[in-house]
Amino acid sequence: MKDKTVGGVHWSFWAIGAVALIWNVLSGINFFAQMNPDVLDAFRESERALVEGRPAWVTGAFAIAVFGGAIGSLLLLLRRSAAFYVFVASLLGAIVTMTHSLAVDIDFGVGVILGIIVLPPVVAAFLIWYSKWTVSKGWIS
Repeated sequence: MKDKTVGGVHWSFWAIGAVALIWNVLSGINFFAQMNPDVLDAFRESERALVEGRPAWVTGAFAIAVFGGAIGSLLLLLRRSAAFYVFVASLLGAIVTMTHSLAVDIDFGVGVILGIIVLPPVVAAFLIWYSKWTVSKGWIS
């Protein structure tokens, strides 16, 4: 089977870029939800305690993580190599946020720890690798 290309790059580039953008836009929506007291009231007690007890510098890191990821995804889809650097900033923000979340004394459960706390830095690290790989393939410059 012959590989299909769209715009000079493999179709998977567009699929991964679109999924990354959706992931990061949903994370941005989650960020705004956590800043809204009415929405925050609907959160589980452990999640609400985490958000309400989070220092401003961790909230800033969270913002860098989610909005950096969204901007990086847009840059990736626009085929700009600057996406790599924005994804690095996003990963740093995600690591700070994850570290703080794991350091607080709240019983989250394994699902929350893996899905909400550990997965975002893993995705950010993948996007760093992927953006660098697409530069080496000549798909972005």
